[in-house]
Amino acid sequence: MSLFLFKRLITLIATLVGTSVVVFLVLEILPGNAAQIIMGPDAAPEAVEELTRKLGLDQPAMQRYWDWIAGMLRGDLGLSYAYSTPVGELVLERLALTVPLAVMAMVLTTVLALAAGIYAASRHNKLGDVGVMGLTQIGIAIPNFWFAILLILLFSVHLKWFSAGGFPGWEEGILPGLRALLLPALSLAVVQAAILARFTRSAVLDVLREDFVRTARAKGVSQRGTLWGHVLRNALIPVVTIMGLQFAELLAGTIVVESVFYLPGLGRLIFQSISNRDLIVVRNCVMLLAAMVVIVNFIVDILYATIDPRVKASDI
Repeated sequence: MSLFLFKRLITLIATLVGTSVVVFLVLEILPGNAAQIIMGPDAAPEAVEELTRKLGLDQPAMQRYWDWIAGMLRGDLGLSYAYSTPVGELVLERLALTVPLAVMAMVLTTVLALAAGIYAASRHNKLGDVGVMGLTQIGIAIPNFWFAILLILLFSVHLKWFSAGGFPGWEEGILPGLRALLLPALSLAVVQAAILARFTRSAVLDVLREDFVRTARAKGVSQRGTLWGHVLRNALIPVVTIMGLQFAELLAGTIVVESVFYLPGLGRLIFQSISNRDLIVVRNCVMLLAAMVVIVNFIVDILYATIDPRVKASDI
């Protein structure tokens, strides 16, 4: 197990290093003067030169890259030009909303998808199976931002059960905060749940055809007991793969949904920073999102070995 973890950890570090290089190249090395872009085309040359020194753009590219990496390792992400605030404070403040939103959406996705997928697989080629697959096809076709608007029209405008947007802050209490995140989380979860439900159904059906399932049924184990005691664990490997990818998708999807619901999260910060040409914030936020995706995939690999030891054994 230690060798398995070591190899995965090396892969994690190498991926993070490669990601940092790509992010730096895209935002720092491409042609164009970032200071000129921030100040605008009509800015005085002296002001542009001063901002260039302030941003450290007069330093060699390699020096700027190492300064950025060293700053991240120290927890110093620099100073936002648009907000005149340390980037680390901005990011931590917005993560307090984005991470609970993504986790809440992932929980809804998992519950809905596993229930629908297992239900459809247990009624293969019957009315329940056809109905669930039809609903998932519709769910896949719906853009999450459009579904978010429908939720606002129904639950906020007509029924007036929820606020149409905004966030009261966690200092107002856990329940008001979760209530404000429920509609955004649901709009994120519907599409992902539809995709995961189809994968769950396929994985469960594949395992149901195995010999050990027929043996369990021949020994008198009920269909429910076989499904939950034998089939589900073996079907989780491909499902966990999709769940890891979907969590990364949910983190990226918050950029649009947070704008629809006017939530002060990390996605909206990236959107505003792009509009303000605040490249320091954009660079660190993109790197943070990429690191979170890589770490999620690392956790998925560990879950592989926990669910099915054969994965660990074959990798050593």
